[in-house]
Amino acid sequence: MERFLKSKLENGEFVGVTPTRSRIMSSIRGKSNRSTERILRSALIRAGIRGWKLHAANILGRPDFFFPEQNVAVFVDGCFWHGCARCGHVPKPRSDFWKAKIQRNRERDLKTTNLLLSNGTRTLRVWEHVLRSPERVRGVVRRIQRTLGS
Repeated sequence: MERFLKSKLENGEFVGVTPTRSRIMSSIRGKSNRSTERILRSALIRAGIRGWKLHAANILGRPDFFFPEQNVAVFVDGCFWHGCARCGHVPKPRSDFWKAKIQRNRERDLKTTNLLLSNGTRTLRVWEHVLRSPERVRGVVRRIQRTLGS
């Protein structure tokens, strides 16, 4: 855990956490945003949009979808982890830590977007909740098509 986030905890560590809870929490590993990513991937395929790379490791921020020919990066931002104003929330236990964590994610997202833009990479960000509505998914696909076409 980075120094900034440790500073938000009493004595730089979680207090009042049982060894069992600590072991459980440390064993949790992210599975990325598979379900929302799968929804968008299926929609792109249905729309006949091709030429993307998933999680392009050589692109800053490792976008969920990268279109190298058009130099377009698409990120699917999870509502909790990226602090969606509509449906994100801050857990009550250790709220200072979580506020800081989510704020750091938002700052990193902004920095990544600005760096990509300065390097000539057009960047789109899509909230997770948008991909829960088929109608809104079609809107996202149209937005991607417009960006790729311009």
